[in-house]
Amino acid sequence: MESLNISMENSLFSIPLLVGFIFALVGSLMYQFPPQDINPLVGYRTKNSMKSQERWDFAQKYSSKLMIYLGTGLMFLSVIGLVVNIDESTGGFISMGEILLVIIILIYKTESAIKQKFGK
Repeated sequence: MESLNISMENSLFSIPLLVGFIFALVGSLMYQFPPQDINPLVGYRTKNSMKSQERWDFAQKYSSKLMIYLGTGLMFLSVIGLVVNIDESTGGFISMGEILLVIIILIYKTESAIKQKFGK
């Protein structure tokens, strides 16, 4: 019987795990301590979220919860790297694709929720 070659150094495992952990941690911190005032440095900042204080507050809470969920999902996806043995550059490319997809989902879902709640 052939044994699985499981490597903790596989970028398909380590990158999504680390980035997922950071997303979940930052999401948790933003949820507990959301930026109070509209500002150009900290928080979920888009033209739509910065139109009013009410939109800003909603976007901070919504996006932080979503960051926790998406970060946790990314950590679960890292398990693929434990069972799939591919070269480092391909693993890195796939991992970056997963991260880009998570960012797109975060922005799309948050912007959709803002538009649904407040209109254009």
